[in-house]
Amino acid sequence: MNKKEKVTFVIETLEKLYSIVPIPLDHKDNFTLLVAVLLSAQCTDKRVNIITPALFRKADTPRKMRKLSIPEIKEYIKTCGLANNKSKAIHGLSVILEDQFDGIVPESFEDLETLPGVGHKTASVVMSQGFGHPAFPVDTHIHRLMYRWGLTNGKNVVQTEKDAKRLFPKEIWNKLHLQIIYYGREYSPAGKNIKENDIITQTIGRKTVLESR
Repeated sequence: MNKKEKVTFVIETLEKLYSIVPIPLDHKDNFTLLVAVLLSAQCTDKRVNIITPALFRKADTPRKMRKLSIPEIKEYIKTCGLANNKSKAIHGLSVILEDQFDGIVPESFEDLETLPGVGHKTASVVMSQGFGHPAFPVDTHIHRLMYRWGLTNGKNVVQTEKDAKRLFPKEIWNKLHLQIIYYGREYSPAGKNIKENDIITQTIGRKTVLESR
């Protein structure tokens, strides 16, 4: 199976499994999405969805969030990894959004990536899931599976993103990256052993899966 055939198989299989893909992080607007995505670093989406309702009841806008102290924010998110850094980042980006962007989440990669705690992956999620612009955020699931499926050399997430954008049609990036995440969680988790129901890896993947090289 050549690379073009692999890509077609991945697209068709994922569409059959996940024709509808809800956004994993609960949010009501782009600000709450931005905060939720920031919190999801080294923290499961499930855990983020548990802790954000109370935080957003208290502060669901940059203006309200900046009024909280960093320790107050940390108290809401303390069960999520890197709570010290994340609470500082959430407070800091809220101040910047109010002072520089009229309290509105900016609709550009350049502006988003100037905000504290917002890297390229977080910006990509907001641009794709919040604004609907074509983007291909690469998380650990996508990085792992693109390598397993022989669609990237897997050296780093930057290369994986480039390969994904090169191989897959731009018009399906926003849906496909979510489909791959759902597939990874359900059928192809981290580990050297390939599961029997991991049909994509069984069909097109590498014969030997190496999580670290």
